[in-house]
Amino acid sequence: MNSQLEEKLAGLPVGTGVYLMKDRHGEVLYVGKAVNLRSRVRSYFAKAGGDSRAFIPLLEGLVADIDKVLVRSEKEALLLENELIKKYRPRFNVQLRDDKSFICLRLDVAHPYPRLEVVRRFKRDGAVYFGPYSSASSIRESLRIINRYFQLRTCSDYALQNRRRPCLLYQIGRCPAPCGYPIAQEEYRRSVEEVILFLHGKTPELTEGLQWRIQDAAGKLNFEEAARVRDQLRAIQRSLERQQVALSEPIDEDVFSLHREGDRLVIYALYVRVGRITGGQAFSFSGQEFPNEELLGSFVNLYYADENFIPKEVLLSVDPGGLESLSALLSERKGERVRILVPKRGEKVDLVRISQRNAEQAFRERKRTKEEADQLLESLQRRLHLPVIPRRIECYDVSHFQGSTIVASLVAMTDGEIDKSRYRRFKIKSINAQDDFASMHEVLLRRLSRGIRENDLPDLVVIDGGKGQLASALAAMKDAGASGIEMVGLAKSRDLEVHDNGKGAVRSPERVFLANRKDPIVLPQSSAELFLLTRLRDEAHRFAITFQQSLMRRRNLRSALEDIPGVGGGRKKALLKHFGSLKRVRGASIEELAAVEGLGSAVAERIHAFLHGAARDNVESEDAIREASLEDAKAV
Repeated sequence: MNSQLEEKLAGLPVGTGVYLMKDRHGEVLYVGKAVNLRSRVRSYFAKAGGDSRAFIPLLEGLVADIDKVLVRSEKEALLLENELIKKYRPRFNVQLRDDKSFICLRLDVAHPYPRLEVVRRFKRDGAVYFGPYSSASSIRESLRIINRYFQLRTCSDYALQNRRRPCLLYQIGRCPAPCGYPIAQEEYRRSVEEVILFLHGKTPELTEGLQWRIQDAAGKLNFEEAARVRDQLRAIQRSLERQQVALSEPIDEDVFSLHREGDRLVIYALYVRVGRITGGQAFSFSGQEFPNEELLGSFVNLYYADENFIPKEVLLSVDPGGLESLSALLSERKGERVRILVPKRGEKVDLVRISQRNAEQAFRERKRTKEEADQLLESLQRRLHLPVIPRRIECYDVSHFQGSTIVASLVAMTDGEIDKSRYRRFKIKSINAQDDFASMHEVLLRRLSRGIRENDLPDLVVIDGGKGQLASALAAMKDAGASGIEMVGLAKSRDLEVHDNGKGAVRSPERVFLANRKDPIVLPQSSAELFLLTRLRDEAHRFAITFQQSLMRRRNLRSALEDIPGVGGGRKKALLKHFGSLKRVRGASIEELAAVEGLGSAVAERIHAFLHGAARDNVESEDAIREASLEDAKAV
């Protein structure tokens, strides 16, 4: 850390304000707000392990200067943060780059003959706005129903004033043609009010009015009009039924959740209007290493800054802090009270879960681009001091059950993506007792020896473990005669001793051990590089565990069947293929056993008697042991 930065950290005030992190060229990297500038900014550079914001290597390597601006309140800090993010567009802030993402409908009720317009922004101009809509297709569906059954004009104001004869829409009964005929404004206004009820989802009021119109037209023997309104009512009811009712109260809400893997982030906005889910929208970001809470709070502040529709309630999946100030700011923008909640129970939590699932799905659908993958591998090369870009990475893990059934797994990654075609599983052959170091040595020796013969070696090997496991892997590489392969050990986070008067458990960060280096490297805990390594480690662990469990099930089945007189390998395979598990074999009747191919009634009776007799023998032996223990206790 340079002396100028240390001096800035030492002189930070305790007041509320905004801070700007800059690199050595003066470029703004991150803009944040804080109630206590001294506490917040210093926490980024704290040396204590386990802090989710402890991306110390990133900050010390990039941040050269910190500017701050003191303000009078947290609400002012929110406003200033918003303006500075828009001005500098910092690298590590989430930003709404696409100004055309929000589609909504505008209805100018002050016009004598209003029409619906598709617009991209909510404005405070006295018009009524509906939305935002999640896609152009959803807004087209709403317009199709309105044009067919409510018959508002679709032409522009210029066409309305200058047209001399009605257009085709009048001919097919989709428009009353106020451009060419003297349409009563009261009649047109009734259609406008019905459109507002329809787009607001107010089903009871709308259907009640349409039913009254049907009865009125029928009473006047105007059956054609009654049939037209009846068809309109049915179409509206079908459309409203497709909108999922999410809340028991008819309220407008926006629900924000996020899903993150490393530096990639998706924030999903779920829209609820009048208690009904009307759609949602995903916002994808990359290169984000700051904490989830800060990113979500900054995003919400930006989202509602550009005249977007502000609902009465905003639900968040995590608490960004400063909810009261953000609520006051949105209330001021809307002109009425806006509540911001982080729900813990009830139907609002269900909405957050729906938003969360959509965020996860949107993240899965957005694959990392080749350019992003190349940048990630190059960054991993720099941070781990590797001589080449690790395009082929392999990770190894050892698994056992109480020292037996020892297995190992190999999972692979090519160009930053999981490569299941290169997965391998190993049975440990050289040892029969638990010895992770020896097991790792055997697996790497076998893999690298074959790789030398087939000219198929990885660029980087990741070992699940610390210095001991890494030393075994390096010894195996030397014994195999391999070269040019980099090896690292990834040690899991662990609990540390607590000396802070019981303020809570402290965990160490994930650590990366390198060959010929005493101290491990601590990667930023929210970085894409660490996520890539931990993802590989967890996948290797999963792959090893599933293989070990599979072997255990097969061994247990063989051990139970191999002692049955007259049942050889062929019959054991037939039983396993037919029933699938030992539990089903034990639960089968003599008739069901006899139905297995290759087994007759006599063999079926023998198998049934053996299995059930063995079960009774087990119970009797357990009872005998229990009685003997009781006798011993009485003697004592």
